[in-house]
Amino acid sequence: MKDKSPIILALDTPDVSSVMAIIESTLDSISIYKIGLEFFLAHGKPGVKSIQDRFADIDIFLDLKLHDIPNTVAGASASIAELQPRFLTVHASGGNEMVRAAVLQLPSTSVTAVTVLTSLNEQELGHLGLPRDPAELAISLGRRAIEAGSTSIVCSPLEAATLRRALGESVTIITPGVRPENSAKEDQNRVMTPHEAIAQGANYDVIGRPITHAPDPKEAAKKIRNSLL
Repeated sequence: MKDKSPIILALDTPDVSSVMAIIESTLDSISIYKIGLEFFLAHGKPGVKSIQDRFADIDIFLDLKLHDIPNTVAGASASIAELQPRFLTVHASGGNEMVRAAVLQLPSTSVTAVTVLTSLNEQELGHLGLPRDPAELAISLGRRAIEAGSTSIVCSPLEAATLRRALGESVTIITPGVRPENSAKEDQNRVMTPHEAIAQGANYDVIGRPITHAPDPKEAAKKIRNSLL
């Protein structure tokens, strides 16, 4: 299926009816929908399956950010294999063997390594004892994840161009922390507009509240999609 746009819509709510309504209203502009912990912890695999059964032509970005010892991540990955998500997130900081454990269990899914969360800034990275330069840390984490078999990376749009140069064209780069002009940053610290993120080398923009909380989600999705054409 050809993607309708480079937007991945984040459905960050545990409410099934709201999720169904948002998907229904944005289908003209979006092909990939992100299901995160809020929904998955409330409804599990049956909840995801109910979405797939109703909307057979969409792809699922399963944003579970797995981070544990390799054996546990292997078991968790195997448990969701039947859903065949297009993307599944794991934390790159879990290490090479942990990422590989997920990859081995999900041959038809793009295991997506999360590098540096967009909510973290240089000051917080320093407090954590990590390199203060988010790009430096993201490159290190991204390279290790790709070596382990990950085929896609999540990073801030501010690091997208640097990672594109470091990792090459074959890696799929997905950027959260994307906000249309004049939108509130909310809990994101490192942000760009959708068009800027794609220009920096991202393949996909993850966008949530600017669409899902808009008075007219259908029109909001269409407007952002058209800005990327």
